[in-house]
Amino acid sequence: MMNDNSIIYLKGDATRPAINGNKIIAHICNDIGRWGKGFVLAVSKRWTTPEKEYKAWFKSQQNFALGQTQFVQVEPDIWIANIIGQHKIIKDEQGNPPIRYDAVRAGLQKVAAFAIEINATIHMPRIGCGLAGGTWDKIAPIITAEMSNRSEVYVYDF
Repeated sequence: MMNDNSIIYLKGDATRPAINGNKIIAHICNDIGRWGKGFVLAVSKRWTTPEKEYKAWFKSQQNFALGQTQFVQVEPDIWIANIIGQHKIIKDEQGNPPIRYDAVRAGLQKVAAFAIEINATIHMPRIGCGLAGGTWDKIAPIITAEMSNRSEVYVYDF
């Protein structure tokens, strides 16, 4: 276990947080309704509701936008936070990756507020650094800024 100011790094599976109490598992989603690669596969292997809810949210288009977050309760003490922090799924014309750091920040602010409301710890893989193309040196400071004073944050590496 490594600690980087406010982030606690653990080896393991972010879909199986071994901490007592309420837990929020946060991850990044795209803004085009696609679910099927990356961390979402691990989520879907354990629970089918987050994908169903995300797709229904996309279909409804109600408040479905970059920076928004959907909370899906999957167990009495576990919620999945579907954060829309990625624009499309491929690099744009300028070669920019799909990650949108401002949207990640806005989504994490919502996760932090909900964590306070339900007295939860926050768990995640290295969000935004896989298919979204983000870099941890940009994501980690956002997590620290938005969450460190509000809740314990656990980041999982396999």
